[in-house]
Amino acid sequence: MVSQEQRRRQLAREKFLRQQQRRTAARRKARTRNAAIASALAVVIIGSLALYTTGVLKGDDDSKTNANAEVTPSATSKAPDPCEKPAAGKVKTATWKKEPEMTIDKSAKYTMKLATTCGDIDIALKTSAAPHTVNSFNFLAGKGYFDHSKCHRLTDNQIYVLQCGDPTGTGTGGPGYTIPDENLKDKSLKGNVYPAGTVAMANTGQKNTGGSQFFLVYQDSQLPPSYTPFGTVSESGMKVLKKIADAGAQPADPTTQNTAPNATVVINKATVTKS
Repeated sequence: MVSQEQRRRQLAREKFLRQQQRRTAARRKARTRNAAIASALAVVIIGSLALYTTGVLKGDDDSKTNANAEVTPSATSKAPDPCEKPAAGKVKTATWKKEPEMTIDKSAKYTMKLATTCGDIDIALKTSAAPHTVNSFNFLAGKGYFDHSKCHRLTDNQIYVLQCGDPTGTGTGGPGYTIPDENLKDKSLKGNVYPAGTVAMANTGQKNTGGSQFFLVYQDSQLPPSYTPFGTVSESGMKVLKKIADAGAQPADPTTQNTAPNATVVINKATVTKS
């Protein structure tokens, strides 16, 4: 017999999925509209801008279902901003046509440091289990792609994640290429739960559609194993995430449906290092 708690969680996940599906449909309409505008301007402007859309975990945070299924995060009263002002600098919005060539040593250990306005978040990367993902982050970090970008989404109901990696800050940006799903049978994913400390890829809800957006789990979250888990946050990094989470989330933006964190979370600098 299904308990009331199990039924409540099931209904929440289904609601999350329906919302993500609506977001995906809205993004498709936006792409169609933008394409028409670009065509009209092509007469006077040489060149074009391709908008790469990455789902937030739909199922995970925005992507697959957060990139996939999505629970409407509860809007909490705005708390004092616990973070510092962002470092001077501008976000880069470059895109590339294809996944970067594999340059990392798959047998070596790599770490990623997110120097944020709220504190440093150190992440041990799962290189051998998710080589394409780690290689992509090594490439993008080296290009300064994440520098000065905001973490645009915080969910605090049923699914507990902070989502980052979109220079546009809208939840629709990406590097122009996609990478394959990896490590979906990671031993840490038990009972469709992404444990606190997991760093995973967001996607559009379809297979192999990861780009640059990723999410950091600050509390155990029930999600389908559809988002590549490619790193683990350090103990000190978890304290930073908790500080961000404690500040709460804003009401959903009527256009993007993103629930931005109340804290001003900006990645001043992202660095991937071989250890």
